[in-house]
Amino acid sequence: MSPNKGVERKRGNRLGIWFFRSAVMLFGLRGAYGLLYFVSLYYLVFDRAVVTATLAYVRRRFPDHGTLRRLADVYLLFVNQGKNLIDRYYVASGGGDIEQELLGYEKIRDFLAEGQKGLIFLTAHVGNWQLAMTALKDLGRTVHIMMRPEDNAAVKEALNIDSNRESVKILYTDGALGGVVEALKAIGQGDVVSIMGDRAYGYASLEAPLLGGDVRFPYGAFSLAAAARCPVAVLLCSKVGVKKYITDISHVINAPSGPRGSRDAEIKACVREFAGILEEYAVHYPFQWFVFRDMWQGND
Repeated sequence: MSPNKGVERKRGNRLGIWFFRSAVMLFGLRGAYGLLYFVSLYYLVFDRAVVTATLAYVRRRFPDHGTLRRLADVYLLFVNQGKNLIDRYYVASGGGDIEQELLGYEKIRDFLAEGQKGLIFLTAHVGNWQLAMTALKDLGRTVHIMMRPEDNAAVKEALNIDSNRESVKILYTDGALGGVVEALKAIGQGDVVSIMGDRAYGYASLEAPLLGGDVRFPYGAFSLAAAARCPVAVLLCSKVGVKKYITDISHVINAPSGPRGSRDAEIKACVREFAGILEEYAVHYPFQWFVFRDMWQGND
């Protein structure tokens, strides 16, 4: 399967971004949130593909819920994702009163202070990972986000995360080696590389248990960590109030370090550990799971 096969429908666009930015300016955060209940109802009724895909998660996370309750769960997921999106636009537009509490900051700061190397942040489509990028500025290192060129340009533009004024840069993966050389260089000079770890996009992957089924996760982050000899910190960002988030970087997975013959088993263990961390997140923040695809399809 080619990494470019199965390009997903992009639901963020410039018109929608303009609409919610304008709503925030006119009505504030709470007023813009209120509009989400109507927009989310539209998607619940008319976007059958995303509803069906989301139900794959809902059925596993809430196995005791009936049909109507599960549809309500899907609706809440849409609303909560909308709130996360609005918060991103709010911050990108200069709203500086969003509070972010960092968990595990000292551990990561001390690691970076000890040597010349950087590290890898591994995240997923849960919570508000884009907003968490702004919190990482406190580390004093440039954050390089590995991203496919076909990812939504409108959202990238709205977040303004690739300008010369920012400490967050885009590292595209369309090169001959998928950006690996650039990522190794960034880590070697003490910077941070951020990788999305819940979608394989056709790249090499391994199965790991998640919510009672098997899911294929890409393991490129752990192969990169082994080559760079650096740890992988799982980055999770959760909305806990109207203007408060918790960014958790306390889960650190050590890079595979054994001989080449045992490397495959170590990488598989790392993937399973990451899956376990995501499952724990789903338990604590069930309505901040914004994958919106059937991760278990073909693996049951």
